[in-house]
Amino acid sequence: MPIRIPDQLPARTTLEAEGVMVMDDNAAARQDIRPLRIGLLNLMPDKIRTETQIARLVGATPLQVEMTLVRVTGHKSKNTAEDHLISFYKKWEEIRDEKFDGFIITGAPIELLDFEDVDYWEELKQIFEWTRTNVLSTFNICWGAMAAAYHFHGIPKYDLEQKAFGVYRHRNLNPSSPYLNGFSDDFQIPVSRWTEMRSADIAQHDGLELLMESEITGPCLIAEEEGNRLYIFNHIEYDSATLKEEYDRDVDSGKLIEVPHNYYPADDPNLPPQNRWKSHAHLLFGNWINQIYQTTPYKLEDIGRQ
Repeated sequence: MPIRIPDQLPARTTLEAEGVMVMDDNAAARQDIRPLRIGLLNLMPDKIRTETQIARLVGATPLQVEMTLVRVTGHKSKNTAEDHLISFYKKWEEIRDEKFDGFIITGAPIELLDFEDVDYWEELKQIFEWTRTNVLSTFNICWGAMAAAYHFHGIPKYDLEQKAFGVYRHRNLNPSSPYLNGFSDDFQIPVSRWTEMRSADIAQHDGLELLMESEITGPCLIAEEEGNRLYIFNHIEYDSATLKEEYDRDVDSGKLIEVPHNYYPADDPNLPPQNRWKSHAHLLFGNWINQIYQTTPYKLEDIGRQ
């Protein structure tokens, strides 16, 4: 079944062109089922691109999903038009009394700042605590994953001498995990970050299970039974051209940046990049949605009561 998003959201045209089924409100109302409610707290500067990337993956599952776009209340976006935010986003304060089957918290290009120096850190801490009672399962991505791991477990992040940038091979550490159902023994995932979290720190917490790891860029995916949380430090949701656009932007601004690792054929940025992670991105998000479907209560208001 399709994803349910606002009719005028820019992502809709892109998804329909790709063959992703998108449902309008009238069609959704005719189906005698409860759609899964998925919230997206979008912290990325290019919000339209991130909306499309996440909606593409969430909308590919055989379940009806209603996606709610959320932004932090106390922060003004510099890169997305205010009329877009007003039309399609709700501030967190507006939805804090609502319940969600799933909630996604994205990354943000602020990783070199200490968490406490982020201008919306206090509100984000409230959101993390809110997910304990109002969300069945959370999926934290890149900086959002590091922030969640720091908030819930005090795990530190470390600055890298050189940006981890490119497409890197990862190992499947637990093929029996429901989140890795259908995954190969190894696979490739885009990475774009200046910081890392380390396996030794993660191993000190019994409730955290490391599911994916790269020999070069370190831990990638963690599952936590408490709160049904996933933490992914890399960008499996990226589309084919995202790393190229990041690279071109840095080159045009005069920054010293290496060609993204294992991304262009023959490492030649004049050639079209190759996408070697798309199928596993769909698998991971599909497995997450399926886990939610299998465990969420029929009545949305019962989330958090157990």
